Amino acid sequence: MDSPLNPVATLDAVVQALLVPLALWIALSGIDDLFVDAICLFTYVSKRAWRSPHSPQQQLHDALNAPQKRIAILVPLWQEDAVIRQMVINNVSQIEYLSYDLFLGVYPNDAPTLSAAKDLEARYSNVHLALCGNPGPTSKADCLNWIYQRMLGFERERQIRFEIIVTHDAEDVIHPIALHWMNYHTDVYDMVQVPVLPLATPIRQWTHGIYCDEFAEFQSKDMPGRQILNGFIPSNGVGTAFTRYAMDQLAARNGRIFEPECLTEDYENGLKLHFLGCPQLFMPVEMRDGEPIATREYFPHTVSAAIRQRTRWVTGIALQSWERHGWRGGIGTVYWMWRDRKGLIGNPVSMLTSLMFLYGLATWIYSSLTGSRWGLAGLGAELPTLLLLSSTSTMQFLHLGVRAWCTSRIYGWKYASAVPIRALLANYINFRATIGAIRRYAQSKLGGRPLVWLKTDHSYPVLAAATERRRLGEILVTSGRLSPSQLQWALRTKPAEIRLGEHLVRARLLTEQQVYQALSLQASIPLLHIEPSRIRSSTARALPGFVVERWRVVPYQVAGGFLFLGCAETPTESMKADLARFTKLSIRWQLITASNFHELKQSLL
Repeated sequence: MDSPLNPVATLDAVVQALLVPLALWIALSGIDDLFVDAICLFTYVSKRAWRSPHSPQQQLHDALNAPQKRIAILVPLWQEDAVIRQMVINNVSQIEYLSYDLFLGVYPNDAPTLSAAKDLEARYSNVHLALCGNPGPTSKADCLNWIYQRMLGFERERQIRFEIIVTHDAEDVIHPIALHWMNYHTDVYDMVQVPVLPLATPIRQWTHGIYCDEFAEFQSKDMPGRQILNGFIPSNGVGTAFTRYAMDQLAARNGRIFEPECLTEDYENGLKLHFLGCPQLFMPVEMRDGEPIATREYFPHTVSAAIRQRTRWVTGIALQSWERHGWRGGIGTVYWMWRDRKGLIGNPVSMLTSLMFLYGLATWIYSSLTGSRWGLAGLGAELPTLLLLSSTSTMQFLHLGVRAWCTSRIYGWKYASAVPIRALLANYINFRATIGAIRRYAQSKLGGRPLVWLKTDHSYPVLAAATERRRLGEILVTSGRLSPSQLQWALRTKPAEIRLGEHLVRARLLTEQQVYQALSLQASIPLLHIEPSRIRSSTARALPGFVVERWRVVPYQVAGGFLFLGCAETPTESMKADLARFTKLSIRWQLITASNFHELKQSLL
């Protein structure tokens, strides 16, 4: 007989005492997961819950050709000098939407990021610096509020109005047609969330792989489940579009769009808009040319960085949201609150069950080799207990199967095969993050100190498209303006002395405006129509007449040490060098059509 002080016997007793309570929790949580699985499976089969009655091709055509509302993209930054240049260069060269501006929020005490943002503002006429009024880091929400105020000032200066506000981060790869979808769906919905999915990495990068698994599952199952069951759609923080009406509703109570004290202002705004009755849409994961239409990015690659980021998520989503909103709302709202907050219990329990699994595996191997009956191998459980344990184990395997299927949709079955191994590491990271969140939250409340932005180091993918200039024909085909056969015909019949765009206009396959829209994408220069009445005669004569004729450019504004030029030709190095001889001001480029150039020249010069 084992001694009462025998540590092995004591450990066995503790493990056996925990088995049934843990199994009951796993059963409750597992039934919850199975319910969402079943709802989404039914929807995938029926294909009715969120899909348009129109064909996907027709809907895509409608989205690409919808009138473009002006979009402001807000990007909060803190110590992002290493990635923000590449982020802006890549996205400006790829986005197949014309009417948008980027506002980069920078803290005054972050000199490297401030310098990078100023360089980008000088390089692109649709990129603008938004200087925060507080030294950083404060909170992401506080930074976003300062950016929004800068956007309002920009509207007053330019006498324009942004109809859609989009939030993004410094590490985001924006899908080329994502803004088209946002523009299209905001005719009906006040908040539109585009899927967010990690970029693929080698399978050996286990920590990043956890994000691939969890986001693939969340974006394929939980987010559509909320849409199906009329629950609230939490913003993912990036790839979220808000109508101006929604922003006005958020600001109505205290004038603040984003709550500065909230570490997950994105989740907060999604919940608040739901309470305000604003319709919300999550776009389901759709594939185009083998890639999902989604915001892509790299997530933390190290365990410590993942713990830091998830600590912020647990603090904001589970603890701060509970404090601010309690459990109010209808049964559907409360149900999704429960799913968002059950990690406060579930994450520690998952870690404990992982340890017990490893303990059980070790004792089973030992007992098989020695013939002894030690640990869980010697458990003399009654039939009800065994049934409970076996059923919960089955639920665990089913859940891992669903996660693997979701992962395989995006990353393939080879990558999904490692889901069970990554799940064990995820349990450890989520456990550490939950304990850390509870500790930080308690210290904040007891010490009366605000919670601040937990900075996560970011990396940005090196994409060939960011440095290689795409062909005009490729842009016209990928944007749906031409079919591949039409492009081949145009290339085959085009006279050598005529450019492709001119040939397409003469053949009446495209309008001048459509060709210049593609040129705008190719050169990463915004397209604008300039009214003659907007230009002062003194400004129009800032360059000699023969220079205007030679390069087909029109000066239309002087501000902030910049000379703004409307150009009917995309700038070349020889053009830039020649124009630099006639002005000491830094030049900002704006593409205008040939017709607009001739209109301005006749009216002003």
